[in-house]
Amino acid sequence: MVEIELDGQKVSVQEGSMVMHAAEKAGTYIPHFCYHKKLSIAANCRMCLVDVEKAPKPMPACATPVTQGMIVRTKSDKAIKAQQGVMEFLLINHPLDCPICDQGGECQLQDLAVGYGGSKSRYSEEKRVVFHKSVGPLLSMEEMSRCIHCTRCVRFGQEIAGVMELGMAHRGEHSEIQTFVGRTVDSELSGNMIDLCPVGAITSKPFRYSARTWELSRRKSVSPHDSTGANLIVQVKGNQVMRVVPLENEAINECWIADRDRFSYEGLNSDARLTAPMIKQGGAWKQVDWTTALEYVANGLKSIKSDHGAATIGALASPHSTVEELHLLAQLVRGLGSDNIDHRLRHSDFGNAAPAGQARWLGSTIASLSELDRVLVVGSSLRKDHPLFAARLRGSARRGAAVHRIGVNSDDWLMPLAASLSVAPSAWVQALADVAAAIGEGAPLRGTATDEAKAVANSLMSGRAKAVLLGNAAAEHPQASSLLVLAQWIGQQTGASVGYLTAAANTVGAQLVKAQPQVDGLNAAQMLTGVPLKAALLLNTDPVLDAANAAAAARALDAAEMVVVLSPFKSGLEYADVLLPIAPFTETSGSFVNAEGRLQSFVGVARPLLETRPGWKVLRVLGNLLGLAGFDQDSSEQVREQALGGDLAGRLSNATTASPQPAAPVEGIERFANLPIYASDALVRHSTSLQLTTDAREAPTIGLPAGLWQQLALQAGDQVRVVQDGGAAQLPARLEAGLPDGVVRVPAGLPQTATLGAAFGTLSVSKV
Repeated sequence: MVEIELDGQKVSVQEGSMVMHAAEKAGTYIPHFCYHKKLSIAANCRMCLVDVEKAPKPMPACATPVTQGMIVRTKSDKAIKAQQGVMEFLLINHPLDCPICDQGGECQLQDLAVGYGGSKSRYSEEKRVVFHKSVGPLLSMEEMSRCIHCTRCVRFGQEIAGVMELGMAHRGEHSEIQTFVGRTVDSELSGNMIDLCPVGAITSKPFRYSARTWELSRRKSVSPHDSTGANLIVQVKGNQVMRVVPLENEAINECWIADRDRFSYEGLNSDARLTAPMIKQGGAWKQVDWTTALEYVANGLKSIKSDHGAATIGALASPHSTVEELHLLAQLVRGLGSDNIDHRLRHSDFGNAAPAGQARWLGSTIASLSELDRVLVVGSSLRKDHPLFAARLRGSARRGAAVHRIGVNSDDWLMPLAASLSVAPSAWVQALADVAAAIGEGAPLRGTATDEAKAVANSLMSGRAKAVLLGNAAAEHPQASSLLVLAQWIGQQTGASVGYLTAAANTVGAQLVKAQPQVDGLNAAQMLTGVPLKAALLLNTDPVLDAANAAAAARALDAAEMVVVLSPFKSGLEYADVLLPIAPFTETSGSFVNAEGRLQSFVGVARPLLETRPGWKVLRVLGNLLGLAGFDQDSSEQVREQALGGDLAGRLSNATTASPQPAAPVEGIERFANLPIYASDALVRHSTSLQLTTDAREAPTIGLPAGLWQQLALQAGDQVRVVQDGGAAQLPARLEAGLPDGVVRVPAGLPQTATLGAAFGTLSVSKV
């Protein structure tokens, strides 16, 4: 430790720290623009100049290392005069457009100019003008004349997002922040540049000119998308959500959020919102009141139970639903005498389940991902499935961690990889068995210690903090049980933690509240591909877009006598009989359990829209109409207590007793059905700006490996026809050189591919 004197106060900091770090520890604020605690030091704004004794001139606090006995003054005349001089230079070219600037009221430059700026400028020449940049639907760079060249956005792209999409061109007064050759900014974390920008140069394009910051009410919430459980500040004006920004939580999302967390709020205000109960009569939809709709549902369920038995009633729920909604749905179905409930719509191996009331989980804390030395990720589109987990692993890799992956690896994770085993889905089990064989004797499945497997094994045998992580595709794989057994064995031999990245905001919570068959009920695949249900309750889900086999799901729902959709959006109009408008996460109280098993509760930040009602209340009233016991709760807190009880830590388990089985040989071309980042749930599907991004626009294409591309004599832009299980789709072809031979990437979750079959099935491809 090094001790310095800062404004007369003794401060001890780690050797190698900067004066800025000492000031932060002492609680002393030093004005700055380019410095940010999560980014590397650039020292190019010079606003943090301080007076260091014996130094010939003021020194930048962010880039001046501490030395034993150093005396620093941050409020001396010398320091203040230097800071005022820097502020004068910054304001020379800054446009006088604070009254119309979106950053007005929360602008760092505006705040510091009050304390360090002059009352008038000594500069009479024309101010410089920088032309606006068009960088996509999310970021607005219309007023780049405001830029003070702090380069926070540039460093964020390089260090956190993993891709340098912005850079500084030219020199001197001609310097500009811009993209390369006019490209758009496409990172799934790009919105964080809005928060980082200390002036109004980079602002939110969807929010642009829609409200002033002092008009907005700020309320805490939790992201309903991936399993990070990112903490949010939702900003509301006139009962309408206007903006979403991160709430800092070092243990979960640090100070970042993904773009789908930030911009999906547009879906809340979309024309597709369901605002009143509706019943289909004579093939036409008719708005009704809540009493009529709920009595219709209750009478229909009673009638079907009487005529066909309770076993013909089932419920399918999205794991993006709250703990409270899932618990009451499970209670309702079981109260009717059925055990047919499931949230695992995309899964193929339903034997891979934790014991009743327990849950598969991450296997460690989210924060530990930033401290790993060795990690093996199996079956994951990491960047698009879990952007913030990817950012943590990217940080570990930058610090020297060895990251390995096994899967269909045609996507760029934007981080250095020690090994990347790109194999067909049917070969994932064998690839993991090969790694186990390279580690030592006694592996649960016979493998071959290939050179690639040995490299991964040797790496996992070294290092201190290690993890084997199973991604969304590994959890949904037809041999998910075998993958987990092998991962557990590898973890035991190497000392690595083993866990699932888990797909949705409440995947862990859905397991804990038993929103899946417990005794002899039908799982999601059986409900959608076996004997059709007579009555189906759908909570926050459209199985045609959310199930592992879209075509089979459509057939099953068409065959049902009654389909009840509980959703904030008008979904399932083709097959539904009743639509019940339930509140999205911003209009209800509820809870999510994230990947590390952390329970996070939130309250509604806006009133439910028109006739919308919180989902837990709708289910509670429906339970009362059906005469079921256990539906007398007065608050979501009561429901949560009944659903989860006490401590959750003892109920998190990745243990398995399954026996791994070798994969059966596959004939034909295998399908890999990745889920595009902006097709993951109903809210992002209805966000206009997210659907205009490059990710969303490129999603309805079919990726082919080099061999098949040449075999079909394809050119860029050619259309290909895919046939699977009697269904067909025609989409543009895209060459994906990283795809294994015999594998075609056909995305799921899209209307364009909803006519196709199983996510891990085989198909045929032909040139149109």
